[in-house]
Amino acid sequence: MVFSEKLKVERNNKGWSQEDLAKQLFVSRQSVSKWENGQSFPSIEIIIRLSDLFEITIDELLISDEELKQKVIKDSKQLAHPKLKFLFDVLFLIGFAFLIIKIGIILLNKFTAFELTLMESSFFWNFGPLLLMVGGGIGSGVVKEKYKEE
Repeated sequence: MVFSEKLKVERNNKGWSQEDLAKQLFVSRQSVSKWENGQSFPSIEIIIRLSDLFEITIDELLISDEELKQKVIKDSKQLAHPKLKFLFDVLFLIGFAFLIIKIGIILLNKFTAFELTLMESSFFWNFGPLLLMVGGGIGSGVVKEKYKEE
């Protein structure tokens, strides 16, 4: 039995209308209708909630629907990568912020009477922003490509 049929059977076994199920899942009735007609699939979070509501395992919901199994696998991989990609994106932005600060101080010193100095560690101010930006960019790209391959 494919997911759409299984969903309809389980919903009817509970005596719920599409509207009743939709309210419990915090989705529209139209979403439930599309799932039951095989026009679309729910997210992994909704599948987990359905499993809880119907008191059946996720396997029982997905067992014979290969297309939905592949969607769930893809969604679960996508959930694992954003945190790591976010970390690399933040590193890139920190490097960019340091670069803007450095350029701002240089411009202030050049065009005003201010004599602001950057910290004593010239290596950090000369290469730190570059290293953070390159490291963040490369790391983000690697994570993105790894997700595409999987």
